[in-house]
Amino acid sequence: MIAMPDAGSIALIFSVFLLAGTVKGVVGLGLPTVSLGLLATTFDLTTAMALMVVPSLATNLLQAVVGGNGRMLIRRLWPFLAAAAVTIWVGAAALVSVDLALLSGLLGILLAAYAVQGLAGVGISVPAPWQVWAGPAFGAMNGILTGMTGSFVVPGVLYLQAIGLGRDALVQAMGMLFTVSTLALALSLRNHGLFDGELGLTSTAALLPAFLGMALGQSVRRRLSEAHFLRVFFLAVLALGIYILVNAALGLR
Repeated sequence: MIAMPDAGSIALIFSVFLLAGTVKGVVGLGLPTVSLGLLATTFDLTTAMALMVVPSLATNLLQAVVGGNGRMLIRRLWPFLAAAAVTIWVGAAALVSVDLALLSGLLGILLAAYAVQGLAGVGISVPAPWQVWAGPAFGAMNGILTGMTGSFVVPGVLYLQAIGLGRDALVQAMGMLFTVSTLALALSLRNHGLFDGELGLTSTAALLPAFLGMALGQSVRRRLSEAHFLRVFFLAVLALGIYILVNAALGLR
């Protein structure tokens, strides 16, 4: 944990959330993934997770309520979302009982897997009759991994992509998943003494660069091919995941 962030730490945190917000402004996702991945290369995993909480909650809550598909998505996805939120408590128990280097390595694997899936364009399809049990199953897996690593995307985003949502509904559904996951993660971290007032204030201050980055990213979106940017984004996430995995492996030696 970091007690009183020094000037260098504050500058790093500001830069990370400016970049993560820019990515989210361009492609509509990526703030938790980018910020957690980058912060975990400097701070320990639990500190990185705590710093991510407020910017992730604020930006994804906005995404969750915009789009006009809220009622339909809640009726359709509530078992998935409930399972994703409740099981975070199970995964978070590992934060105080498992070597953080192991959990950092797991984060690296999840980031790399997410990037490979994005680069390959490989997806799955979950037929409507299967969604009754697949939704809670995918939600539970996502929640456990979120509690252990702070990463919200695997396999939850893969499931949302697999059930045939339109683009606007998909973006809003991801906002819902990330919002309930962030809330549950924050409560779990607080319960384990890993999210205190100091980190809460620092995380709140990170709202400014996050929203500045989103505004910048929305401006960039109008000038840049989204397909090209996504390729660069996934390549960067892949490199980041490999870097975190290697560092974690060295830390276990």
